[in-house]
Amino acid sequence: MAKNMDALEYHAGGRKGKIEVISSKPCLTSRDLSLAYTPGVAEPCLAIEKDPELAYLYTAKGNLVAVVSNGTAVLGLGNIGAMAGKPVMEGKGVLFKRFADLDVFDLEVKSENPDDVIKVVQLLEPTFGGINLEDIKAPECFYIEEELKKSMNIPVFHDDQHGTAIICSAALINALQLVGKKIEKTRIVVNGAGAAGIACANLVLSLGARAENLYMCDTKGVIYKGRVEGMNPYKERLANDTPLRTLEEAMRGADVFIGVSAKGAVTQQMVREMAKDPIIMAMANPDPEITPEEALSVRSDVIMATGRSDYPNQVNNVLGFPFIFRGALDVRASTINEEMKKAAVFALAELAREDCPDSVCRAYGNENFTFGRNYIIPKPFDPRALLRIAPAVAQAAMDSGVARMPIEEMARYTEWLEALQGRAKETMRQIINKAKCDPKKIVFPEGDNEKILRAAYALVEEGIAHPILIGNKAKVKEKIAELGMELNATIVDPETSELTEGYAEELYRKRQRKGVTLSEARRIMRRKSRNHFGSMMVHMGDADTLLSGIDSHYPDTIRPALEVIGRQPQLSGVHGMYMMVFKKGIYFLADTTVEIEPTAEELAETALLAAEKVRLLDIVPRIAMLSFANFGSVNHALTVKVKRAVEIVKQKAPELEIDGEMQADTAVTPELLENYTFSTLTGPANILIFPDLNSGNISYKLLHRLGGAEAIGPLLMGMKKPVHVLQRGDDVSTIVNMAAIAVVDAQNQ
Repeated sequence: MAKNMDALEYHAGGRKGKIEVISSKPCLTSRDLSLAYTPGVAEPCLAIEKDPELAYLYTAKGNLVAVVSNGTAVLGLGNIGAMAGKPVMEGKGVLFKRFADLDVFDLEVKSENPDDVIKVVQLLEPTFGGINLEDIKAPECFYIEEELKKSMNIPVFHDDQHGTAIICSAALINALQLVGKKIEKTRIVVNGAGAAGIACANLVLSLGARAENLYMCDTKGVIYKGRVEGMNPYKERLANDTPLRTLEEAMRGADVFIGVSAKGAVTQQMVREMAKDPIIMAMANPDPEITPEEALSVRSDVIMATGRSDYPNQVNNVLGFPFIFRGALDVRASTINEEMKKAAVFALAELAREDCPDSVCRAYGNENFTFGRNYIIPKPFDPRALLRIAPAVAQAAMDSGVARMPIEEMARYTEWLEALQGRAKETMRQIINKAKCDPKKIVFPEGDNEKILRAAYALVEEGIAHPILIGNKAKVKEKIAELGMELNATIVDPETSELTEGYAEELYRKRQRKGVTLSEARRIMRRKSRNHFGSMMVHMGDADTLLSGIDSHYPDTIRPALEVIGRQPQLSGVHGMYMMVFKKGIYFLADTTVEIEPTAEELAETALLAAEKVRLLDIVPRIAMLSFANFGSVNHALTVKVKRAVEIVKQKAPELEIDGEMQADTAVTPELLENYTFSTLTGPANILIFPDLNSGNISYKLLHRLGGAEAIGPLLMGMKKPVHVLQRGDDVSTIVNMAAIAVVDAQNQ
């Protein structure tokens, strides 16, 4: 239930759906309008009329893919229809954009007649640079793709077939290398004769497997020559001249099993009877034909791959289709041929054999990936995939003669691809996975809030943290039941907890000379303030960090933490920082919530704490101390204060990259910064320290509301133990992100 609600909220929140169209050219003035539309638009129209290839120069065609489906085989949902399949097609568009910066229009065709689908796509050829067929049932999908490839002059690619086959084949090549077997001598069983299964079989044959060593099976058993039942021309091409009739028989002595069928199709006995060092690719979703635990319990020499992310060796199509289309479109290929598919296979296989960079390991919880039985295929979030596969596909297109615009300098092309990759979302994923390495106990004083409960569920599901929910135990459990969740989290009721009396005595000890009596301390702990109770849990070591504020005002959250936990004794105060996540990067803004009119010493303290916090997130700090003037151009008390703060930081931490006073646009714009050749910043700043709370608070809110940045925070800096504050209106994903940051903070206490 909770997952369903999260999914529906995700799709309905804000702008509906998952994709939007954004203008790539300015349209702010009458001149802009005259160029974008009439009369200026006539010029590219006339140019394209004379030379149709100019459409790639003057329109979005060269970067635009159609994701086409009739909804007859949607994920694991079956024939749910074109309209119901639209969220999946939009999702495919998100992946194209996220991994390869390709634009997508999703086209849902309301017809189960394959000729209708063919006609629609053919008529739309002028619009697109490539066609990705998706979730169309077999055998119609084979016919549709074949006819479109014959008649169209742009790439047509059915990802359910070829994407799965390419990723599977790359994993197979590496697995065979590990066990010292040659593909031409390997006995292969493929179970599942739909789109993916037939494509897998055809591609491994193209890579060198022998037809007599390949056994294709479906629900009727082995596909053999002369079989009549359940056959079609595509199965017939893969029929083996064999007396074997069942999957069990085919599996005896097999070297490789490729499964795109159903849960439980492979038994442990079948695994026992396979050849030495068997390779099992159980790719049925969501549950594989046999789990790695089941297979490895009977054979320790098995190499396993599945379609699931919670097991090693995930065969995930996102490792293929975005990069294949990127390479194909960048050379204006007329088709995606066998040579291009094999180039993608070998590029992907070779990538898994390379040393895995630290950034990828961090993104997956600091796990060390080394080519071997548990790492035969790269991880889906490996940023190198774009840089290896797209050039390989482009080169194969050129070599095979289907490229209409060859790339002259492949090295420069690779550099261009690298520039497409924004790092903001990857950074957040790295933070989440760093938290997962060592989950901490995080206390939520607002434990009966629906968003907090849903966030807690996500934290447990992803292994990010161990939530502690404060509230009336019966009411919290009732709320959890209403949400349809099975939430494995600790619930603490201050009115009945055995911790309460000890906490009251500790609060009295800390605050007795600040007007708090023992009876008042008991009242605060039992009924008055869950934030005091949660802060005391952190103070006493019963929780590692606290996250609160979704239901309360900012002062009501921070004041109890200051009273109970307190600031670090060597500091003048606490400071607030926001992490602003843009599409192309992350910036840290401070102080945005606490210090109203800081002194030079307090500004320096803010900068030092911000640098320390950013380092914990595995980001190298580069600090700009902001003002209304650049580097002494105005001699005023406000600029002198900022200049003095820079000097203090350089004295205390000479290794830090920091400069100022400077204007905000200078700090983040390389072209402007280059005018100041004496600046010690080696590039645009990622930490912006504001001269006062007015400018900091106003700036982060405008960037959030008008600039489209996701604001994560405020992150409190300078507390003895980690405490962070939520904002009213934060959604579940923001709470999860904040919790991950809080856990990373706690890991370094």
